Amino acid sequence: MENENSMAASINASLARMEASALSINAEYAAPVLPAMEGLRPAGVAEGFMASMQAAIRGVDSRDRAASDRIAEVDSGRSDDLVGAMLASQEASLSFSMLMQVRNKVVGAMDELIKLQV
Repeated sequence: MENENSMAASINASLARMEASALSINAEYAAPVLPAMEGLRPAGVAEGFMASMQAAIRGVDSRDRAASDRIAEVDSGRSDDLVGAMLASQEASLSFSMLMQVRNKVVGAMDELIKLQV
């Protein structure tokens, strides 16, 4: 019974860390929502979906480059932070996977729009 409780606590802790990571990623890439009928765009707001996607792609690319740099530093012996390099690599991988899921959803939505009969 004690083993089950410790396993449940471990799973809950992992779930809490994953939710916190998802919220931080969401806060980093989320674009402000504009009212549908508002004609004027507030200063500093992204141009739209295309700008949001470009920013997300740039963010994923920068994470990948940073992870590659950290792994290269560990490989060359300039750094002893293997755990940090592996975490950066996993973060870059998750960011890329999330970006691919968004792309797949957008492609699926476009396919559905094309199939609509007018």
